[in-house]
Amino acid sequence: MTDTIIDLIRHGEPVGGSMYRGHSIDNPLSDKGWQQMRQAIGENNQWQQIVSSPMLRCREFAKELANKYNLPIQIEDNFKEVGFGDWEGLSRQQVQQKNLTEYNNFYRNPVKYRPNNSEQLDNFINRVVTGYKNTSLQFNQQRVLIVAHAGVIRAILAHIVGAPDWGLYNFRIANAGISRINETKKEILFINHSFN
Repeated sequence: MTDTIIDLIRHGEPVGGSMYRGHSIDNPLSDKGWQQMRQAIGENNQWQQIVSSPMLRCREFAKELANKYNLPIQIEDNFKEVGFGDWEGLSRQQVQQKNLTEYNNFYRNPVKYRPNNSEQLDNFINRVVTGYKNTSLQFNQQRVLIVAHAGVIRAILAHIVGAPDWGLYNFRIANAGISRINETKKEILFINHSFN
């Protein structure tokens, strides 16, 4: 039997730079973001399937890669980033200026203290894990590349190791960082790798 291998790559830097950008702000990749993605992948072509978040910062690169290697691509709505509610489009500094207590509470306990009008963490995790399980079943015994967001990748990695909800915040996911899972063995093989 062939193992199911799933690679996860976080999108590169989007236009607008660093800000809380969940699923209501759909910025494309910046020139730097495209460069990060192309450098991380290099000439690697080991996948049989690409699955992408519907957001531009993921989808456009996934389409480019699929076209380059003539690979099938599937868009998975469950892989949209977590919704940040009232923080969407704001930088850390802007959130701190707006409400320092809310900001500090979130970073002290992101499960309990969510930004106003944000997606509840358990709902986010459930939708991501549902998307992940569907993907791994649909492409069983294949090599799959998922192009997604830091929060989505954290939720998947936390699911693999059986971490509680707050455990997903223990993973640091870099722009264009690649993580690999052996889904058959339920093992994380590496995090924040680059093929170049």
